[in-house]
Amino acid sequence: MQNQNNSGINSATILIHCPDQPGLVAAVTDFINVNGGNIIDLEQYVNRQENEFFMRIKWDVSKFLIPCEKIEDYFRTMYANKYGMTFRIYFDNYTPRMAVFVSKMSHCLFDILGRYTAGEWNVEIPLIISNHEDLRWVAERFGIEYHVLKVNKDNKETVEAEQISLLKEKQIDFVVLARYMQILSDNFIESYPNKIINIHHSFLPAFIGAKPYHAAYERGVKIIGATSHYVTTELDAGPIIEQDITRISHRDSVNDLVRKGQDLEKIVLSRAIKLHIDRRVLVYKNKTILFS
Repeated sequence: MQNQNNSGINSATILIHCPDQPGLVAAVTDFINVNGGNIIDLEQYVNRQENEFFMRIKWDVSKFLIPCEKIEDYFRTMYANKYGMTFRIYFDNYTPRMAVFVSKMSHCLFDILGRYTAGEWNVEIPLIISNHEDLRWVAERFGIEYHVLKVNKDNKETVEAEQISLLKEKQIDFVVLARYMQILSDNFIESYPNKIINIHHSFLPAFIGAKPYHAAYERGVKIIGATSHYVTTELDAGPIIEQDITRISHRDSVNDLVRKGQDLEKIVLSRAIKLHIDRRVLVYKNKTILFS
């Protein structure tokens, strides 16, 4: 019989990490099985160097005996406390809400909005925030609110307070920096831990500065890349979610490098967003565990 308290919710996903020890898989799967759940997807990994266990399970809750609003408390009391687990549970009836931050470059924004309107992602995008007017027309084309909050060294604290206020007003769950050319303050970053996704125009660590493709061209590199990572207070050093590269040759001009690099940026950022939305990223220390 279906639990009426779980009506409208088809599945739950739990992400877990804890010290590795015997019986972990059996304990978690038993919790699901004895309460009438049906496992849809299960993946686990053990870091032998640190003796740490990681797990992602998705299961059908339509006939689950425990009401969804009580699953977290029940699991914590009966299992998490016993095994020293850190965990998060997500339900499929909730659609994450994403804000996009942009400056003047449009390639990542167009890619995001194209995938969004095509229904590729289970996400809502209530607003776009920028420090320039340049891309307002893009937001208007897709029918999304566009807020311009110009940032300079004198008003940064005030502007970020306005940004955070907007994010809270729109109940934003995570932020994507789609080539937003501003460094966020520690206070802003700490307000959204592991919830700000950035795209970096290099295969990190790599060439720094405002013109990375020019620097790569001068060095005669044979590959260029892009890196998407969570933003931390250490600049461009947060947990990496996704990376990719493409080969180049002496025949490629700077413009060729820019074009190829921007194509990579779009793809890598979209993959990172998809992984985050699908609850397939588990951050541990300054690394990510990606579940397929």
